[in-house]
Formats: sequence, C-alpha cells, structure tokens
Amino acid sequence: MSSVILWVFAGTQFIFIMTVLGAAMVFFFNRPAPRFQAALPGFAGGVMTAASVWSLLLPAIEQTAGEGRLPAWLPAAAGIFAGALFLMAADAMQRGAGGRGNMLFTAITLHNIPEGMAVGLAFALAGEGDRLAAALTLAFGIGVQNFPEGAAVSLPLRAGGMSRGRAFLRGAASGAVEPVFGMLAVFASSLIHPAMPWLLSFSAGAMLYVTAHELCPEARGKTGALGFIGGFALMMALDVALG
Repeated sequence: MSSVILWVFAGTQFIFIMTVLGAAMVFFFNRPAPRFQAALPGFAGGVMTAASVWSLLLPAIEQTAGEGRLPAWLPAAAGIFAGALFLMAADAMQRGAGGRGNMLFTAITLHNIPEGMAVGLAFALAGEGDRLAAALTLAFGIGVQNFPEGAAVSLPLRAGGMSRGRAFLRGAASGAVEPVFGMLAVFASSLIHPAMPWLLSFSAGAMLYVTAHELCPEARGKTGALGFIGGFALMMALDVALG
C-alpha cells in the first residue's frame, strides 16, 4: 500500500506542477496589447471547450457504455446540465466579488477534481507492468494538458487588470485540488469509480457554461475567433496525441 501512495503522490504532484508552470506564463508577458486581450478569452474558451469534450465527456461516455448499466448518453447529458446550473448559481453569487475571474477559477478547479481522481485511481489499480505504464502515460498526458489550462486561468485574469502575482496564484491554486482528490480516490476507489461519468460530465457542464456565457462574448472580432480556434486546436491535439 505504501508504494501505491508514493506513486499516487508523485503522479498527482506532477500534474499539479504542470498547472503551476502554465500559470507562471503570466510572468512572461507585459500588460497585454488590445489585440492580445481580445485573443485571450477566445484562447481560454477554446481550451475549455476541447477539454470538456476530449478530457471529460468522451471518457464519461466510454465508461458508461463499457459498464452497460445505463444509456451511454445519460450521465453525460445529466452531468452537463447539473454543472451548468451549478455555475449559473455560482455566477449569481459571485457577480459582486470577482465576476469572470472567479468563474474561470471555479470551472477549471472543478475540471481538475476528476482529473486528479482519475490519476489516483489509475495508480491505485495499476500494480505493475502494463497497468503501471498506462497510469504513467495518463499522468503525463494530463500533466501536459494542464499547462495550457493553468495559462488559460492566469492570462485572462492579468488581461482583466489583476496583478501578475495574484493571477499566478489563482492559476496555480486551480490545480491544487488534484493531489488532494487523487489521494482521496485511493481510499474510496470502490465508491468513486462508478461515479466518475457523472463527475466528469458535471465538470464539463461547468466549463461549457463559462465558455458560452463569459468567454465567447469577450472574444472580440477576428482576433478573438482565431484565439478560440487556436486554443481548441491545441487542446484537442494534446488530448488525442497523449490519450
């Protein structure tokens, strides 16, 4: 059991560190130019849309179909609406205290919870040999994907006027849930694994709500549209290439 804990700790720390490195991109940019400011919400929206599809919804549908107990679409569809309604309620409460910045942080953090659980479960069930290699590949893939996600939180916050330090801390903190929930998944794997399709889809709904309600309207003109396409293409390529 101790070796399992060490593997889970190492795997979840890696994906958290990659989020931190992505958030640190805020230190490499001066105050964004107007065109860049228009592109950033589009980029964040593209990243979140692609992550919702490939990292969250497709795995949820595949697990449900493999288990065969429910229609493959049911947890995905129900989870999307539940996540969107949750963010809608959070939006109403946060409007006076951070607005879009809080919503971005909340959505990415919710998205990182099932990712941390997925890495924890993968190592908890791995043992040795091929399963361990698969768990390592999963952790590497999620870690690489977390880099643009960390940037997708911190860069738009900086563009909105937040200081570099605060924007970085927000982006980094969005990944702090991954080691915590990765460890929890080890100790409650029998309970968490069946619920994963619902958790993944709930997170997808939250991210899609932020994208549709906040980010896309802010992605102004052709620059914003190109930012969205660029973010979507980047995240799609990472998800497909890294599994």
